[in-house]
Amino acid sequence: MELIDREDHQKLYLQLYNILKKKIETKDWVVGSQIPTEEDLCKLFNVSRVTVRSAVMELVRQGYLKRQQGKGTFVHRNIVTEGIPMITSLREILFENGLKFSTKVLARDAVMPIDDIEMKLQVPKDKHVIYIKRLYLVDEEPLLIQETYIPYHVCPLLLEEDLENQSLFEIFEKKYGIKITRVENHLETAQIKPDESQLIGLSEGSAAILLSQYFFSGQTLFMYTRSIKRTDRLKFLINLERKAA
Repeated sequence: MELIDREDHQKLYLQLYNILKKKIETKDWVVGSQIPTEEDLCKLFNVSRVTVRSAVMELVRQGYLKRQQGKGTFVHRNIVTEGIPMITSLREILFENGLKFSTKVLARDAVMPIDDIEMKLQVPKDKHVIYIKRLYLVDEEPLLIQETYIPYHVCPLLLEEDLENQSLFEIFEKKYGIKITRVENHLETAQIKPDESQLIGLSEGSAAILLSQYFFSGQTLFMYTRSIKRTDRLKFLINLERKAA
């Protein structure tokens, strides 16, 4: 059994998260089975309850685990079906075909991870990440806000690129040799924040569509994006393309 490496620079809860996620993905823990209790996991990996809870809650948030009140925590799913990667065209991911949109960069910088970004990207909390905030407009009307987070070491020169007229995916593949092989999408409704409401012309607290995306190259997670979109204009278009046999 894989154990926590206390000499590793990675936070304990991130190590535990990866260990438990691997047990689910390899079907060591099958769908529908109950996982050990928090107390048992604490003893098994010699970590605190806070560490266990943080790792388990992130797996619940991502849909790998499901908690049932009074019963325990159960394996909910394994992994995104292999062989069906997301088409990596920003236009196709965000908007319907045939639409012309423009992009405005609102912020770009190298920052320290805040909130739970280090868990989402699986990076140490004391390491910089690249932060990019962009506004997408259709017919000059603000429609979508996207925040992008990338570990700084992945592409340190990215901040110098033209991020209004170039696709991030093209930059990754052509300049950095990073090929996107899998994208995990989490779609939900959310209340829009005050600063976001002003940017896309909605009242504070209005309902918006929240799309969280995790981008992988092989087994490596290298980018997380958070997109907030108005509900009253257009639809998200998410295409899937099966790999050739």
